[in-house]
Amino acid sequence: MKTLSRRLFPAASLVLAVALAPAAWAQQPPAAQAASCPATLQHTVLRLQDEKPQSLCQYSGKVVLVVNTASFCGFTGQYKGLEELYARYKDKGLVVLGFPSNDFSQETGSNQQIADFCENTFGVKFPMFAKTSVKGADASPLFRQLTELSGTAPRWNFHKYLLARDGKLVDQYSSLTAPDNKGLVRAIEQQLAVAPAR
Repeated sequence: MKTLSRRLFPAASLVLAVALAPAAWAQQPPAAQAASCPATLQHTVLRLQDEKPQSLCQYSGKVVLVVNTASFCGFTGQYKGLEELYARYKDKGLVVLGFPSNDFSQETGSNQQIADFCENTFGVKFPMFAKTSVKGADASPLFRQLTELSGTAPRWNFHKYLLARDGKLVDQYSSLTAPDNKGLVRAIEQQLAVAPAR
């Protein structure tokens, strides 16, 4: 019996450690959190559904696709493709982050209206955040940073920025690049093949 316990204990410890990892990260001092979180994710934003502050550092180690969205745009149908992309690759380490914006006058609803639209029309399950500005002087710190790194601000809704597991910018893609675009999917798969840093 003692031998069996010794054999099982390491596995149980690993399961417990994995389960407690997010809580342990949250309990780290801010300086330790910042050290383990890439600069591109060191932003706090409001969740779309309830406007509760969310640290993007929770996505450290994942491949991240940042997208500015809108409900009344010719590209709004891309929500479906983004959700399919997220569902297909989330267990391998991809997360899609959606940021509704009215910078192009096609997102006039409240955060709750946008949340209802995304869920009821496209079944969106990937993380969505409160309506924000993505270009110009009023752009959020995240989008200012992505614009600076890529040299390109969103020119329209559904512009995409792909970040590697280490938070570095891989590339940016215009609204014309659909979520199932072969080049985009290939780039995502290449980044997912890179093991997370330990």
